[in-house]
Amino acid sequence: MPKNWYNILPDLPEPLPPPLDESGKSFDVLKTVLPSEVLRLEFSNERYVKIPEEVIERYLQIGRPTPLIRTRRLEEKLGNRVKIFMKMESHTYTGSHKINSALAHVYFAKKDGTDFVTTETGAGQWGSAVSLASALFELKAHVFMVRASFFAKPYRKYLMQMYGADVHPSPSDLTEFGRKLLKENPEHSGSLGIAISEAVEYAMKNSGKYVVGSVVNSDIMFKTIAGLEARKQMEIAGEDPDFIIGVVGGGSNYAALAYPFMEEELRSGKRKRRYIAAGSAEVPKMTKGVYQYDYPDTGKVLPKLKMYSIGSDFIPPPVYAGGLRYHGVAPTLSLLMSKGIVESRDYTQEESFKWAKLFSQTEGWIPAPETSHALPILKEIADEAKSKNTTYTVLVSFSGHGLLDLANYAEIMGFK
Repeated sequence: MPKNWYNILPDLPEPLPPPLDESGKSFDVLKTVLPSEVLRLEFSNERYVKIPEEVIERYLQIGRPTPLIRTRRLEEKLGNRVKIFMKMESHTYTGSHKINSALAHVYFAKKDGTDFVTTETGAGQWGSAVSLASALFELKAHVFMVRASFFAKPYRKYLMQMYGADVHPSPSDLTEFGRKLLKENPEHSGSLGIAISEAVEYAMKNSGKYVVGSVVNSDIMFKTIAGLEARKQMEIAGEDPDFIIGVVGGGSNYAALAYPFMEEELRSGKRKRRYIAAGSAEVPKMTKGVYQYDYPDTGKVLPKLKMYSIGSDFIPPPVYAGGLRYHGVAPTLSLLMSKGIVESRDYTQEESFKWAKLFSQTEGWIPAPETSHALPILKEIADEAKSKNTTYTVLVSFSGHGLLDLANYAEIMGFK
């Protein structure tokens, strides 16, 4: 298991556009609510950052390092034109990659002397991770869960409560912003942008710390432990991926796998593989979004970030792949997309869920609804390999399992 996280900032093809504080107050908000070391690392150009021993101990406790598996039966279904390796983040205690950064965020929050942390969650994976991390570091967690997911995914809520967290449907009556939205529409389905605003407001007014679950560079850096493990595992297997694929909600799980593999290419300027990220056609931020400065939260409390976005005011449909409902893409990943280094695809929920069923029947693992959106890319790669009479090696971020999402699969797929 790695002893350091990888920070891509010094290796980007050009400097990352800085956050934009139009109000003159946004940076004061960040200094107040973010753990101080997280804020420092957000702008650090240190390529490798040492992982604190206390975090390493918890990584080992929750299931790191996670395995790399080869999906031979799925390869047969695709004509044996692709060798498919899955980095199985489903093996962590909370069932997804989210715990990789949650432990770091909560650790640094505790170092600042706070009694509790707040955060947002869509499908519930991030909220579950923060809840467990808070329990392991003996802090209280307040999780603002997108209202549509709060009612559609009750088992995620129960999991968070088992870890001792308080879970609030967002918009909620706990914040001024939430009360305003509920007054306008008592049946508001919510969004991640709204939940972020509520979590930040609650932390500010009650002297807590806010932990961010995606998009920002520090969060991606903490999660690169998965990509660094995979890089070593592929080396041990004697393989080198031609493609690295995964799904993008805010961008952290895909970036965390891909960035350590990009390091050599970015520093040498020599491209050796293709990077393809998939998203939801219902929230097409990568394929129809604009690369622009936009707010990361609907309440417009935080500084603007330059990213691919379909607008911070966008209220997505209540799709069951709740983790894909965010309106923007991580700034570092957006920059790489703008340079053509990372390609993007969007798939409908129905198409993605068909692939989830195929994967379940061939490999036995039920992918999270979010994870399933990356699987259609495999057919594209296999078809290209067939047309060129070659075989490709593909590394996939299996970002989480779907065992707590079966009711959502059932509703879309018509199970009785």
